[in-house]
Amino acid sequence: MTEAPARPATPADAPGAPATPTTAPAPAPLRRRIEVRGVVQGVGYRPFVHRLARELALAGFVGNDSSGVFIEIEGAPETVARFCARLAGQAPPLAEVTGIRHHDLTAEGTDGFTIRPSRHSAGQTRLPPDTATCEECLRELADPADRRHRHPFITCTHCGPRFTLTDTLPYDRATTTMADFPMCPRCAAEYTDPADRRFHAQPVACHDCGPRLTLTPAPGRGRPEHGEQALRRARQLLAEGRIVAVKGLGGYHLACDATDPAAVRALRARKARGAKPFAVMCADPATAESVATVTPAERAVLTGPCRPVVLLRRRTPSGPLADEVCPGSPHVGVMLPYTPVHQLLLGLPGDPPGPRLLVMTSGNRSGEPIVTDDAQALTRLAGLADAWLAHDRRVDAPCDDSVVRVRADGTTLVLRRARGYVPRPVTLPVPVRPALAVGGDLKNAVCLGSGHDAWFSPHIGDMGDLATLDALHHAQLRLRRLTGVTPRLLAADRHPGYHSARWAHRHSGQEPPRLVQHHHAHVASAMAQHGLDGTTPVIGVAFDGTGYGDDGTVWGGEVLIADYDGFHRFAHLTPAPLPGGDTGVANPCRTALARLRTAGLPRDGDVPSVTACSPAELAVLERQLERGLACVATSSMGRLFDAVSSLAGVCHRAGYEAQAAVELEAEAARAWSEPAGAYTFGIAPGHGGNGGPPPLLCDPAPVLRAVLQDVRRGTGPAVVAARFHRGVAAMVAEICERARRATGTATVVLTGGVFANALLEEECTARLAAAGFRVLRHGEVPPGDGGLALGQLVVAAREQRPGPQSP
Repeated sequence: MTEAPARPATPADAPGAPATPTTAPAPAPLRRRIEVRGVVQGVGYRPFVHRLARELALAGFVGNDSSGVFIEIEGAPETVARFCARLAGQAPPLAEVTGIRHHDLTAEGTDGFTIRPSRHSAGQTRLPPDTATCEECLRELADPADRRHRHPFITCTHCGPRFTLTDTLPYDRATTTMADFPMCPRCAAEYTDPADRRFHAQPVACHDCGPRLTLTPAPGRGRPEHGEQALRRARQLLAEGRIVAVKGLGGYHLACDATDPAAVRALRARKARGAKPFAVMCADPATAESVATVTPAERAVLTGPCRPVVLLRRRTPSGPLADEVCPGSPHVGVMLPYTPVHQLLLGLPGDPPGPRLLVMTSGNRSGEPIVTDDAQALTRLAGLADAWLAHDRRVDAPCDDSVVRVRADGTTLVLRRARGYVPRPVTLPVPVRPALAVGGDLKNAVCLGSGHDAWFSPHIGDMGDLATLDALHHAQLRLRRLTGVTPRLLAADRHPGYHSARWAHRHSGQEPPRLVQHHHAHVASAMAQHGLDGTTPVIGVAFDGTGYGDDGTVWGGEVLIADYDGFHRFAHLTPAPLPGGDTGVANPCRTALARLRTAGLPRDGDVPSVTACSPAELAVLERQLERGLACVATSSMGRLFDAVSSLAGVCHRAGYEAQAAVELEAEAARAWSEPAGAYTFGIAPGHGGNGGPPPLLCDPAPVLRAVLQDVRRGTGPAVVAARFHRGVAAMVAEICERARRATGTATVVLTGGVFANALLEEECTARLAAAGFRVLRHGEVPPGDGGLALGQLVVAAREQRPGPQSP
């Protein structure tokens, strides 16, 4: 055995010298299995993990499965710890990490870090919503030197479609509609380059390999055109006042020049839209500010990744915007471009002049779901559009534009929840068993839940025909595929005539659907959104147009003492007949006359609601009310708004839902800063109570009497409207005070479609807050029937806590 030569003596070898420091052995490598949950697919999370591991010189792999992202990482323990700490804190901008679990494994001594193919397994993950084109992609779109200059489908890991092109999870190109477009060599190189912004970006494409645009004119108006020429021709048609059907992320829009009164009138007539306001797409924030006032909070929502339609206050006069866009409304719905096609349609710098302000309304006929299929678009939109600007990428999921309002305090109220918000889950404060809630028949959206998560479908629409019911059916199937949740229970509204409830009965299997009272569901929806566990009841102020009541009448002006287990009807509006039932909603003048008759007030010839009716109509209405023919009793606050709108001379015939109330709010806004005063409701004990104390009756007769007196004095409709709004808010504050004294409850929920009214919501909130109440309002879940399914889900499917054990 060969010995090593002795080393020379050093001072450290001298007797008494300190010991020579020795290098501590390197710690043993640590291997760790990590599972990441949340919105971590379709947002560049695997590329982020790959870059992070390479930066820290760690070995292992990352992949997708149906539960999220799985990682195995190996290296020095301290470095592995730093890696884990950065997984959530430095995630990509669109990622939302909700949970990280890990456990240690035996080290394998591997080298390098790779992205593994995705795999299917049981579990749930969170697919992100579609997001607006990012700034980097927009720069490339406008850069003549970039190979994606003017590419209509430019995207990267930070932007573009996700939900509308994904059929199932895990999120990979093969499970999206981009599977129809094999990548060219250059796109494939970007896709596989960890340093590239398009590394594993599933929708990546370019001019050579991506979808193509086609412009198809109406029959007899020319030949189809493709690519850049199709886009150029579409811009030309819009400039000429034509209507173009434009295929977007979640379906078709019908577009026209919003500054051209004739074009807007033509679109309104073809779509039989009446006076219902249109939404507009503005080329940029400056264009938006030319037609509406925009606060900093509103600008942040307008320019954010969701890009919803934002209800903004119109300028007076409204700049270049044609008056026909939103007649009678103080607001205009504005959105900014959110796809490259939109950007190109509105024009890049250097393009020929063209419209910078477009009406963009859902591509459908009134009452039908949005059109997504290209062949169907040519038939279902025939007669509406002069040409079709389409592309050959399939739309996997119909998804309309979301609509929001930004409050004065900067919070956002979602009025229609769809693109940009779906399928982002709502976190539930209480666990639910796997269940599907089917919502109502107006503004329908379904909601699937399991555990502490609930997923809404996009806005579907009104359940008026087979096409919409078919859309409901496919929407819930798609939610099942994307979440892995198989519902064991269905929940629906108690209304026996609702199409949605009938669908639930047909598909419920062995266990019948759980039926939830309409306004109880509204209150529960707001409770769940605010994280209430239901152990303490709330005062639920539920105001809307219609909801089936437990007594078989139409409710809608309700104050409930409620939790998830049940409710007590504490107060409600005095009922009055609704002539013609739901069909009578289109005639606020008739609703007003029915209210006057119930209140015992004269219906003289100088009353605006009387002059709005013909003698024959008045005679038929009188007989109808005398005999109770086709009349259903209603306590609806929405119908009271209709009645006052007619009595004030604002709106006698409604061409769209809530038109009379919307126009009454617009009038009130004109006099809101004036000291107009408030009308006073009568409040008295009612009868019955289903075993509990009888509900209070909120009698509008004194209000209606005062309205008639003001109208006869010549008081303008704006002052009448303002006094009515303040009177309703004062009544709400008084009823809630009585409820607090009776129950000790000091939390108030404002819910139901009437609270889409900004003036009423703000006035109720201010009065209640000043009285010391905790006031809960809707946010990301709509206050109207678009949020109903969440409340149904929590009431029907909440897992009960175990009770005390028997000895």
